[in-house]
Amino acid sequence: MFFAGFLCCLFCLFLVRVSNGGKCTTLSLPNAFSGLQKTFNSSVGTQVPFEAPEDVPYRRPDAVDTFADYKYRAACNISSQELHAPFSPLCQDRQSVLTAMSSGGRIGKDAPFMPRGCDMRWFNTAEVCEILSRFDRVIITGDSMMRHLIGSLNVLIRQDLGYGAVTDWNFSPDERKECFCNNQFNVKGCSVQGIYKTADVMEHDPMSVACDAGTINVAIEEIIRFPIPPDEIERFKTSLPSTKPNRPVAFVMGHGLWNDLDLQASVNWLDKLMETTTIKMPWLNEPGAFFPRLMLTPNAAGIGKPTEWRALQGNEALMEFEESVKVEAAKRGVEHLGTWNMSAQASKYDGTHLDLRGNLVKGMMVMNWLNMLDVERY
Repeated sequence: MFFAGFLCCLFCLFLVRVSNGGKCTTLSLPNAFSGLQKTFNSSVGTQVPFEAPEDVPYRRPDAVDTFADYKYRAACNISSQELHAPFSPLCQDRQSVLTAMSSGGRIGKDAPFMPRGCDMRWFNTAEVCEILSRFDRVIITGDSMMRHLIGSLNVLIRQDLGYGAVTDWNFSPDERKECFCNNQFNVKGCSVQGIYKTADVMEHDPMSVACDAGTINVAIEEIIRFPIPPDEIERFKTSLPSTKPNRPVAFVMGHGLWNDLDLQASVNWLDKLMETTTIKMPWLNEPGAFFPRLMLTPNAAGIGKPTEWRALQGNEALMEFEESVKVEAAKRGVEHLGTWNMSAQASKYDGTHLDLRGNLVKGMMVMNWLNMLDVERY
């Protein structure tokens, strides 16, 4: 009975008008959301909060295809409306949006992602640029999944679905054919040619960046396992400011698979990075210092996961790891974003890594965290 009502309400949300005898009722909305339907299901009450997004200017990008003007929109055939299904209410604080995103999911294979209980924003590129400009830099640290994360952010700021994640300015004709759209992530030879720093784009292809020059700085340091080699620690140090900048620095980290989901290894990895950070940036040791940190845990395992890795890195191990990391991160003042639920029904070309669509969702989840940070505390 509950499941039937749940599906009925979902169909109402996606513009399928159902008679009142079927328990669903649809109410027309004015202005920007006149094409949407506000839905409630009298049989399940508030357990399924699939109401149309609030009719306010701030939420209007959520109800349109923000990729409409992106390069290669037609060739790649990706709409933002296929990636996220907006609803109300919108999450009102950082903890609620992290919980909602971590525990949300999809109703069907590769269906639009929906946080649980309250919604996240789907920002347009102008909003992405504005949010990133609040920070002196955003430092991403971790493995190939984190490299894909920065790739998705580069797609957004370059407004380019075809080549936004990769260094296409130095591609050969063959590479342009091989590394297009999904293949930016799905082909290993293309993925390793991802953009590691927005500064590199500004140097080689500045006209491709939608954000104003000098306003954003996003970079990744690939540090994949513990113990961390000394040269990787030194490289990480160079990415940190040596004097207190005018704007805060945000840290986004991800770890796990390269240490076979060994919790203690991941905790040691995190502790080493934070120790290195506070030595280089001593002002972060001051009482009440603004020190925003987010820890991501790995994607769900897909059917393409090699058999030899399924025992150590299968879904049971991944779920246990996600819950344990959340606890350990909280002890250290580090916030946590789980990605297992978001990725469980998403395509993973090798059983581990998400495609362009899945990574764009993950990138937008991180943008929601950045947007909720209290930068005025800095």
